[in-house]
Amino acid sequence: MATSQEMHPATEPDYAVPPGETVREFLDDLGMTQRQLAARLGLTPKHVNQLIQGLVPLSPDVAARLELVTGMSARMWNRLEADYQTTLTRLRQRQDFAELAAWVQNEIPVKELVKRGALPSTPKDPTSRVQQVLAFFGVAHLETYRELYESPAADFRQSKAFKAEPGAVAAWLRLGELAAQDVRCEPYSKAGIEAALPQLRQLTVQPSEIFFRLTRDICAANGIAVVVIPEITGARACGATKWLSPDKAMVMLSGRYKKNDQLWFTFFHELGHVIKHSKKDVWIENSQNREDPSEQEADSFARDLLIPPTKASRLSSLASLDEVRRFAMEIGIAPGIVVGRMQRDGHLGYSVGNRLKEDIDLGKAAT
Repeated sequence: MATSQEMHPATEPDYAVPPGETVREFLDDLGMTQRQLAARLGLTPKHVNQLIQGLVPLSPDVAARLELVTGMSARMWNRLEADYQTTLTRLRQRQDFAELAAWVQNEIPVKELVKRGALPSTPKDPTSRVQQVLAFFGVAHLETYRELYESPAADFRQSKAFKAEPGAVAAWLRLGELAAQDVRCEPYSKAGIEAALPQLRQLTVQPSEIFFRLTRDICAANGIAVVVIPEITGARACGATKWLSPDKAMVMLSGRYKKNDQLWFTFFHELGHVIKHSKKDVWIENSQNREDPSEQEADSFARDLLIPPTKASRLSSLASLDEVRRFAMEIGIAPGIVVGRMQRDGHLGYSVGNRLKEDIDLGKAAT
């Protein structure tokens, strides 16, 4: 990422000089009037006056005429005009950026992004910081940011169960996008990932340093980049799904919940979005954010994949943790997943059986 000095060099002017200023100097040197120059150029005196004041652009046609009259090449006149327009655009941007400083200060977790190396630590000024934030999100306008990042974050925030900060959610999601871009994937194959589901399910009994590597490789072979981005304070998200292209999806995990039952449920929930739902939608999840019908469908997908309905009917009859272990071994999943399901279904209290759940440091597993 460019530094603040690269984006705002010390020599960058804070004013724009129109090519008409060079025309004015030519007239002064020769003692020629604007009317006389207009006659030589075949232009109206009004047009020449507006050109000198920078009110009209210097066209390639006029540049060619100026070359004949002044001896200065048309290429140089065109270059002066291009530099003038570029500087005007930059000055307008800087004015806009100054107005956006409040947005960056109030909504974007700048300190967290600096800590993670996503933004430079020392901006030259607030305007530079705005430009850095826009570059981080890969957008040229605030309106584009709001459409691509704030809208999904706001939808996520609307859950009645909790509140999240849209700027934190947006920054977390963008970090995931950038990480997923570096994951090499084969083109997405719905049939391929569906065929791999039993293999992915079997990985629930493996140690984290094994299951994450294999999970990532299986998904990448079917067009899904699995990335782990620790949550940003205020995001309160455990997972997300977004299509980066028609052939590549991102499944993003935060490791917010440290137990294996929650991790695997979140992972398969996100896969449910990939397999079942629109490529145009962005899905951001918290374990309590389940009001949308599509979220409920993804929940059902994860729940029934981990413990098929034909087996789930036996959960209420498991009378001890030893029976839970035997049941888990029989159906080929980690016992902590069975405990989590029984707790959610009301067959166990939330304080019972937690020792069967495994602690997962997803950040370490992903490295």
